[in-house]
Parts: sequence; structure tokens; C-alpha cells
Amino acid sequence: MSGAQVVAGGGDFRPRVEKLLTDILGLMGFPARLDLQDATDGSLSVALHFESGAPPGVEPGKRSQVLDSLQFLLNKMLHRPGVERRWVMLGAGAHPEPRPRRDAAAQQQAAAAAPVASVAQVASTPAQQPARAAAPAPAAQPQQRNARGGQQAAKPAQTPAKSAEADERTLQVEEDPVFREAVRKLAEKSASLGRFYAFAAMKTEDRARVLKAVEGVGGVKVAAEGEGRNRRVVFTPAKPAPMPKRSLLPDDDEDDVDA
Repeated sequence: MSGAQVVAGGGDFRPRVEKLLTDILGLMGFPARLDLQDATDGSLSVALHFESGAPPGVEPGKRSQVLDSLQFLLNKMLHRPGVERRWVMLGAGAHPEPRPRRDAAAQQQAAAAAPVASVAQVASTPAQQPARAAAPAPAAQPQQRNARGGQQAAKPAQTPAKSAEADERTLQVEEDPVFREAVRKLAEKSASLGRFYAFAAMKTEDRARVLKAVEGVGGVKVAAEGEGRNRRVVFTPAKPAPMPKRSLLPDDDEDDVDA
């Protein structure tokens, strides 16, 4: 490669971050004022102050799937092979908490493991005490027998069952005609184009409205998947269609070669 190596923390780094974020948020329809500052861990901290309200699922001062995805996309676009990396952290309405440095985290883990290793070493060392007469082993208790004289089988230990997510289809929610029409159009689009769609970061009541709105739409299966904050509503077409090659995103892992 010709020329000096480009450094991610150079003079053009902040303008690149500001321009990329401004363009992405503009395309999302949620413009925001950006507050950039250097974090104590060496990263670049950016507080997003949304001008006309935050995107769905984003709350000031809290992490969310939307911010995590936006942060991943931004760092993927900034960091190319052969470039010194500098991480960018995003926060909604405020600067995010700084990430713990890897070397500091490793030192903390080693310090926490030291007392445990010392206790294990002491426990494994045989105690130098005078030998004592071994106590007689307790007599084996006779196995309980049932009324027919057969031995009663031991009951296996039962592990507590993992709590399952509630079925949104059984919830009674108030219908929203505008919301219902928009969801049905998306379901019909998924069926006609063969495309997969998904709703993330939705409340349980909104997922229930989606599942009730798509009832009767053919050519597509709509179901809620995942658990907790990762739960989403997925539109799966009956006849999936391959994506056109021209719409595929470039591979950021390929090296750039200067002529």
C-alpha cells in the first residue's frame, strides 16, 4: 500500500464519525445532535440527543438493541484492515459508561482467582494430625417396601422447569386500525416478494397486536421467537426468494489495495 498508514484516531476520525452517524440517523428518520468527547478508556464517546424523539425501544441512559446494532454498524464501517482501531461508544441522551480495559479486567480476574487457588491448595494438603480410630460406618438402612413387598424405586430429582415466554396470541389487547393495516401490508409484501422481515424491541402488547393483525393473510407465517429483550416477531414467507446480487453489502474484511 502506498503512503503513510491511516490511523483511526487521527485528525479526520471525528469528522468521519460525525458524518456517518448523521447520515445513518437521517436515513432512519431520527436526526440527532451529536456530543463527542474522548472517553477515559481511549474510545470515542458519543451522546445522541434526538431532535424529534428517540427511535422505538430506545430510552435515555439505557442500552438497547437499536443502539447496539447502530454501534456495531458504525464501528464496522470505520475500521478497515491495516488501520489502527479506535472504538466508538454510543449513548442515548447521555454518554455511555466507559468499557473496562482488557488488561485491567485480566488483573481483576487474576486477583479474584488468587484467594480461591490458595484455599484449594490448603484443602488439598493433608492435615498433619495424630491418627484417630476410624468410626464405624453406619449400618445401611433397609430400603422401604411398598404394600406389595417390592422395593420402592427412588424418585429422580426434579429440576425446576424453565419459565416459558407468554403466548402473545392469548392476550387481549385493544386494536389499533392504523397499526393493523400497516402490519397486514408488511405481511402481504413478505408473501409476494418472498422476503423475511422482523419486528424487534417491541412490547408484549404490540407483539400481540401484530400476531392478531396478520390473521388470514396467506403465503406467510408470522410468529414470536426468542426470549426476554431478544424476543421478536418474524415474518417467514412460504416461498422465499433469493436476494439480488446488486443489493448485497460489500465485505468489509477484504483488504483495500491501492493502485
